Amino acid sequence: MRLITLLLAGVALSACASTPIPPLAEGQVRVSLSYHPGQLLMAEKLDEQRWPDGRYFDLAPGAHTLESKLIFERPGGGSLGQESEPVQVTCHYRLHYADFAAGQRYRLHGQVQGWRGYVRLYDEAGQVLARAKELRCGAF
Repeated sequence: MRLITLLLAGVALSACASTPIPPLAEGQVRVSLSYHPGQLLMAEKLDEQRWPDGRYFDLAPGAHTLESKLIFERPGGGSLGQESEPVQVTCHYRLHYADFAAGQRYRLHGQVQGWRGYVRLYDEAGQVLARAKELRCGAF
């Protein structure tokens, strides 16, 4: 089942990847997504509306709520010295930021530390602007 999920995610992303990201419209804000190898961060919703492209968000200046999901694997929970398959974990996050500025580019970065995932918003200088709240997380 895990293999099927990864294959479907790969097919969906390869379809998106073959389509270039459109240029940023004047006066708009772009939020790019980044993550570490072996992980996947995808854009899900902008202001509670489904976002059509998982690779980025484009939005007007001002306050917005971004929802994303981070997919990663963690070691399985084998018992009595037995190893088990890694477990695929999907975590959903919501981030609210009030000061998106026109013409600026931001980065939403997902990463895993230990058994937990984290999503943070960075400005062009690499400063952390906001931390996303975990909505739910598990082996879905």
